[in-house]
Amino acid sequence: MHLEHRASEVPEADNQVPDLPDCNLYLADEALVQGVRREGAGSREAELETWGARLGRAGLSCLAAEVNRQGPVLRAFDRRGLRIDVVEFHSGWSEFLSLAFAQGMHGGAWTDPGAGAQVARAAHYLMHGQVEAGSLCPVTMTSAAIPLLARESWFSGIRPLLSGREYDGRDLPLAGKRGMMIGMGMTERQGGSDLRANLSRAEPQGEGWFRLTGHKWFFSSPMSDAHLVLARDGDGHSCFYMPRWLDDGRRNPVHILRLKDKLGNRSNASAEVEFDGALGRRIGEPGRGIATLVEMASYTRLDCVLGSAALMRQALVQGIHHARHRRAFGRRLIEQPLMRQVLADLALESEAATALALRLAGAFDRLDQPAEQALRRLLTPAAKFWVCKRAIDVTAECMEVWGGNGYVEDGPMARLYREAPVNSIWEGSGNVMCLDVLRAVRQEPQSLAQVVDGVARSHPGEPALRAAADRLRAVLALDAEAQQALARMVARDLVLLVQADLLLRHAPQELARAFVDSRLGAAGGDAFGARPSALPADALLRRAWPD
Repeated sequence: MHLEHRASEVPEADNQVPDLPDCNLYLADEALVQGVRREGAGSREAELETWGARLGRAGLSCLAAEVNRQGPVLRAFDRRGLRIDVVEFHSGWSEFLSLAFAQGMHGGAWTDPGAGAQVARAAHYLMHGQVEAGSLCPVTMTSAAIPLLARESWFSGIRPLLSGREYDGRDLPLAGKRGMMIGMGMTERQGGSDLRANLSRAEPQGEGWFRLTGHKWFFSSPMSDAHLVLARDGDGHSCFYMPRWLDDGRRNPVHILRLKDKLGNRSNASAEVEFDGALGRRIGEPGRGIATLVEMASYTRLDCVLGSAALMRQALVQGIHHARHRRAFGRRLIEQPLMRQVLADLALESEAATALALRLAGAFDRLDQPAEQALRRLLTPAAKFWVCKRAIDVTAECMEVWGGNGYVEDGPMARLYREAPVNSIWEGSGNVMCLDVLRAVRQEPQSLAQVVDGVARSHPGEPALRAAADRLRAVLALDAEAQQALARMVARDLVLLVQADLLLRHAPQELARAFVDSRLGAAGGDAFGARPSALPADALLRRAWPD
């Protein structure tokens, strides 16, 4: 008796797309390789290639999915009813943090500086973020805390724990550990981004210690070995280093009230906590805690840009991979002109984000140069606004490439999409970033003019760049209220000008031409693929993800 084959037994009849195979996340990304070399980290390529192969293993992506399905759980009390405030994670969480620590993402750019250190770290971040984004949060905060803590006289006591390459997740006093992490707690329920509304208080206890009472609405990475927190100290707000364990072996009374049930970033824990007389050491100048944490935020905001560029890259790769295997209407999706236009547009966006992120990391490597300092101050919030916003659109569009398969949790797209908004919100929402751009312009009016005029002069044959430059200069003549209403346009145009400049200087000519014409030239609508002319899809897709 003849039995018909079931579709699952005939691969060509199945028309389902296989998972991405093992690949080298570094070597497969031309924009990343070229950016690393251009921004001064070419001497570190051997290490990046090694980690690109390790992070590109298909099994690691499967583990990332599992870590996000089984998120952290709070155990506030032990079996005897004693308060322990412990958060338990999936076993794979420690593997991702071990990978991040081994790459030095938690602080190597500060504790082992050198040519291209920030750029190399950024490249590691861009690769790691394509696999598992939640584990980036604690390494970001640890890294951002180091330059602040390094100014304190007692920093030498914890420096070895921050400079090592071993992740130690044990819940122990620092004296018994081989490594440490630092978290952050700034916002409170009544204020959010308005840190001046914070009510937590710090009372001096002698020998540099203070006792803190109050709460934090978002307490990031609650199992970190210490946190930097903001509290009222006299007439102002100061920043405090609050250890999880005290020197006498007691837990510091920081009580975890609950874990936040977040849209994405589910492998990582964010908590609401209460300080019940917790001890902390003041860092930085008294009453200047907000300024201290704003400096820290400039480092974390760079990582928001990197993290969003990583999500864009992974979503794009998944979209191209799917289109190369899936058939519809008699042809593979990748062979259909409209799909090619959409994917080419997405590839253009991803490349521009990677180039900008690495340029920004390069500016952090060159802090001794005043022009680079000014660029970093102006461009960091603008890039965080624009790149993080674009990541949401890119991941949504790539999920749509997958169709219904993209909307279910079995595949990778739903997780990428749920992850995308966090970087736009974390460390200051879009409006806060745009206002920060205006603040930078007011403090250094010449900085915007120098960047804008420099780009326009470098490309005199580009009328679209000149028009964008003229728009930005016109805003400088407006009063403060009028400027604020246009703040999003200012941040967007600033980023697009810098991206256009980078691509015109360093990318293949047809790619750069497509970016300038589609982003700064004739309007084609906000939807990807809705451009007035066909993009060079063959070149863009080959460069984005070699077949």
